[in-house]
Amino acid sequence: MAVKFKAQAKRNPQDITLPEKYYAAAIADGEVDLDMLAEQIAYECTVTESDCYAVLLSLERNIIRSLNAGRIVKLGRLGNFQVGLSSEGVDTEAEVNASLITKSRILFRPGRRLRQLLITLSYRRAS
Repeated sequence: MAVKFKAQAKRNPQDITLPEKYYAAAIADGEVDLDMLAEQIAYECTVTESDCYAVLLSLERNIIRSLNAGRIVKLGRLGNFQVGLSSEGVDTEAEVNASLITKSRILFRPGRRLRQLLITLSYRRAS
């Protein structure tokens, strides 16, 4: 197995007068949804597909609930989810308030095995 990539032209956002350069960009090779994950997990263990699906949906709901409460969600060897923020800067600590927040995102910090995957990946150019 290998991750497919293509050449993608990009301009330098700091100086758009410079010529474009080409960079490798990953190409997704299909998708795996919750139904497929439930089927795959059920095939590998004694739990039924519908039970796996129910657990995965419950996991999603509980991750959302915990992130909404400002908690870090630790999924053991899989990794951690956490909310991250971007905001405008101000001169003093006292001036910082919620109206300065410009963007929020979900951060995922992969566990050791997922990080190891990135070291061992192989690549092939898409035809």
